[in-house]
Amino acid sequence: MNILVSIEWKGNEVWNLRKKVLFFGDVGIDDTIALMYAYFSNHIDVIGIVASYGNVSKKQTTRNVRYLLEKVGRSDIPVMGGAEKPMTGEVPVFYPDVHGPQGLGPISPPPVDAQPLENFFEVIGIIEKYSDLIIVNVGRMTSLATLFLLYPDTMKSIKSYYIMGGAFNVPGNVTPSAEANFYADPVAANIVMKYAENVFLYPLNVTQNAIVTPGMVNYINRKDRTQLLKPLLDYYYEEFYKKKVPGIEGAPVHDALTMMGVEGGTMCEFYRTAVAVEITGAARGLSIGEFRNTDEPHDFDGRPIQSVAISLDYLLFYKTFMGTMSGEVF
Repeated sequence: MNILVSIEWKGNEVWNLRKKVLFFGDVGIDDTIALMYAYFSNHIDVIGIVASYGNVSKKQTTRNVRYLLEKVGRSDIPVMGGAEKPMTGEVPVFYPDVHGPQGLGPISPPPVDAQPLENFFEVIGIIEKYSDLIIVNVGRMTSLATLFLLYPDTMKSIKSYYIMGGAFNVPGNVTPSAEANFYADPVAANIVMKYAENVFLYPLNVTQNAIVTPGMVNYINRKDRTQLLKPLLDYYYEEFYKKKVPGIEGAPVHDALTMMGVEGGTMCEFYRTAVAVEITGAARGLSIGEFRNTDEPHDFDGRPIQSVAISLDYLLFYKTFMGTMSGEVF
């Protein structure tokens, strides 16, 4: 059963208030596509960005964010520096083969002489300002988990969370059992799954189906609304996915699908279960839910029930993504 709030359609327009989003990311290619989607959306208003380590270092991530905001004329959006390393205390591992050496494929943002961002707790002022705030987290969850440890009462005011992470009942993409965000900092992921309420979780088994083909990219590029989409997704597909996943027809936009969920609708079907994350050992980062058909479900130490995406209506994804990114009706 899909529990997302439906959106009222009138003609070809969606009548809905712009939803306030605080974005947490490790801004690489797919994070950038997610932010670009939000920029073109009539229903999403990104009011702050927390830039953390992940695909690249925190320093590079903040440079990427500032470059993107300058490109789209939104340098007014506050950028806060998040975590530089995982909550496990380990030295972070970066993946230049996936997103390129600087996180944006073939694009090299110009050097910035700004001081290192150590303003993370400005996030609290943003959270306190908005009564209907939505958090979208598409990278490692270290920064978000820190807020639950230090400001548990403040975090109760968050309306909902849209999180990309995990892999349920399918292989992972970093290990045989773990998805990258859960694997890189399983402690943080487990904390978020334990304390966050009203989570819409977009795992690998759904996001890997959100494919954007070269033909889709070329069509959007001809509309000349952005000069970033084509070089980013061409690189993502040609330099990584086409080599890594034989036969794949395009690049999955994991983070963009998660951002698209904020708009509501029936694009994904959700399954209701509590979620736990394995912390150590060979199964590190394994995402665990109660998928058994049983009258005695596991209680998961009383943690909240979350909404886990289990299927994707690709046609609706296609129409929504293409419509928003091109400015046309599909």
